[in-house]
Amino acid sequence: MLVQFQNLSIRKEFRELLALAIPVVLSEMGWVSMSIVDTIMVGRLSAEAIGAVGMGNAVYYAPALFGIGILLGLDTVVSQAYGRGDFDECHRWLSQGVYLAIGFTPILMLLVWAAPFAFPYFGVNPAVTGPSADYLRILNWGTLPLLLYAGFRRYLQGVKRVKPITFALISANLINWAGNWALIYGHFGCPAMGVRGSALSTCLARVYMAAVLIFVAWKNEAERGHPLFAHWPGVALHRIRGLMRLGLPAAGQIVMEVGSFGAATVMAGKLTPVALAAHQIAINCASFTYMIPLGTSAAAAVAVGHAVGAGNGPRARRAGWLALAIGTGFMACAAIVFLAVPRLILDIYTNQEVVIATGVRLLALAAAFQVFDGIQTIATGALRGLGETRAPMIANFLGYIVFGLPLGYFLCFSRQRGIFGLWTGLTFALIVIALALLWKWSRCSSALASVNPQHSLR
Repeated sequence: MLVQFQNLSIRKEFRELLALAIPVVLSEMGWVSMSIVDTIMVGRLSAEAIGAVGMGNAVYYAPALFGIGILLGLDTVVSQAYGRGDFDECHRWLSQGVYLAIGFTPILMLLVWAAPFAFPYFGVNPAVTGPSADYLRILNWGTLPLLLYAGFRRYLQGVKRVKPITFALISANLINWAGNWALIYGHFGCPAMGVRGSALSTCLARVYMAAVLIFVAWKNEAERGHPLFAHWPGVALHRIRGLMRLGLPAAGQIVMEVGSFGAATVMAGKLTPVALAAHQIAINCASFTYMIPLGTSAAAAVAVGHAVGAGNGPRARRAGWLALAIGTGFMACAAIVFLAVPRLILDIYTNQEVVIATGVRLLALAAAFQVFDGIQTIATGALRGLGETRAPMIANFLGYIVFGLPLGYFLCFSRQRGIFGLWTGLTFALIVIALALLWKWSRCSSALASVNPQHSLR
């Protein structure tokens, strides 16, 4: 009877986790698709326009992700407060996240504004430099709405209001698509602004995203008789410091991971155009499958945080392992697809046989690290639910910077293995990071399950 009850409990928790994870996964896909929409919509202008949008998004990505990463600490504190049933505490943490977003916005905007001045020193084609700078400097005005969206998203996830996030991103993509069509080419009586119109459309879509989530948060608070802005807390420095202690390592981890793959692309750029093309296609495929564990990771952070806040250590441990099972199960299926039908995938991108032949071997390497990529991503989220963000940062530093990239460079250039040597280094880096974080999660969650510690940053 006890075993039957436990099985029913696990199935119930599994369904609850899926209900949280699926909308978040869709949200991650919506976030990625916004820059894809910009690239597609300028495609009819010129090759330079495509390059300008691609360059602009690549430059904007790192500072934006750092700013979003700073706010990841909200996953921990809001979900744990919600798990304790302390809804006013959720509100107080949200307010400090908003102050953080406002405080970091000028710093990030300054970095993005200055970036185009470095283009000539990196050998960026002059035909791309001007349009890319125009795109960046307009897109830059969407930084505050983007960070406000990120902060309110973390809050809503923490209080189990995830469907509005999916709605906001899907509808924002439709708005961005229509805005691109109107502002790039001059429809609906709008001026034909070209690349600048694409950036303006994205800014407007980000304002819309932030507005939707602010409205949903206001409605959520009003329904429990505590209007969001009627009792808005002032700046609390001890809470700001608490969020920074959680957010800075999380932001560092994200930037190191993204930066490492960016560095690999720079190294690939020194090889043949065929190698670079195959690398870009394979990275695109791996990035698409990565969205599933990334969304599941956010769900794991919230589910673990809820259980920790409720003082239920065993449930927190189960939530993490269930999330790992979901994410790694999907990534195992993705690995099988990469191995079974690589040509079918590559045919979507190119008809050049020499690129396809190289891409087939790269997708085999991508298949080798799919499960490990899922493990490291979801373990990072589960640990964030416990309030542990330093371990993933350290693991990424050691895995990528100390081990993986040097090994890839050595195999690529010194041992003349080319692009396959570079990807071998990335594969081993992901294996090392995954095993380290899996061990850390197992150890931390085991201790939590046995003593039921209460984590608090108050």
